[in-house]
Amino acid sequence: MHYVISSTWGPTDVTRAALPFVFAATALQAGDTVLLMLFHDAVTIAVDGTHQKMIPFGPPAKFAEVFSNPNAKVLVCKPCAEVRSISENMLVQNAVFGGMNDLHQHTSRSDAKFISF
Repeated sequence: MHYVISSTWGPTDVTRAALPFVFAATALQAGDTVLLMLFHDAVTIAVDGTHQKMIPFGPPAKFAEVFSNPNAKVLVCKPCAEVRSISENMLVQNAVFGGMNDLHQHTSRSDAKFISF
């Protein structure tokens, strides 16, 4: 299965921001592949050094587990990042800029399930 996950939650609500990463980590542990698309406030999670400071209340922090997994791709909404003065070279290693065309491409796969947080 290929899970396509979108999220808008970031450091302004760390617990909500953690939930898509917890789900993604669970899917990855089950042998699935994941595309995680970060929009709005969530783009700041992908800035190198940010997720290490985020401690959710309740669910475990799975940010690093997802960012480092070769079966996970993390896309950061380019316009959302640029308006926040985030450039692609500021992102963690497994994150790149992307957009709606990328999200559509992954969601259109026959084995894809889409989840929005």
